[in-house]
Amino acid sequence: MKTMHITVFGATGSVGRQVVAEALARGHRVTAVVRDAARLPELPAAALGRTGDARSAEDVAELSAGQDVVVGATRPAPGRERELAATTRTLLSGAAEAGARLLLVGGAGSLTVPGTGGRTVLDDPRYLHPDWRAVAEAGAEQLAVCRADTSTADWAYLSPPAQLEPGERTGRYRLGADELITDAEGVSRITVADLAVALLDEAERPRHHRRRFTVAY
Repeated sequence: MKTMHITVFGATGSVGRQVVAEALARGHRVTAVVRDAARLPELPAAALGRTGDARSAEDVAELSAGQDVVVGATRPAPGRERELAATTRTLLSGAAEAGARLLLVGGAGSLTVPGTGGRTVLDDPRYLHPDWRAVAEAGAEQLAVCRADTSTADWAYLSPPAQLEPGERTGRYRLGADELITDAEGVSRITVADLAVALLDEAERPRHHRRRFTVAY
């Protein structure tokens, strides 16, 4: 596998941190982007730490230039969930201009629940806690922005399962498209470390172009 140049926005978040670690472990060259310069010391020494804002077209264009892959792993602050759609438009535009592949870590809310006739996670209280509704709706809007995109961006949107939790890296997962992946008991989960594995697998061996995919155990 050739060494790739990968920019990660949201590099100190729970997902972004694992994506950076997984990419470095595979020998890729990582530009890890944070909004607050005070968080630069949290980044691994092997990563190139940069400050930048995924909401800024100028920052996205600069930090995407010359890269093979751009990862959007940002998460809006509580009460600012609606910013996610605008951020996504900026990332799509910047990645298209740079000719970089865009991998977005999105939400599970728009996945359909198996055996429900098309009900989404957003409408199923078994999987959506009321406290998560605002960010889940923002994630659904984010996916809609991707699907309506008319640029040349080569994007893929990764929906996590219903439960995204800390835990060990096993390197295994099941792959799906638009339906929530559950086990025999109806549980839908994966660790953040294994979500990062799935994202880097997609970066190295692209299978999803301008479409969504999902993973779970």
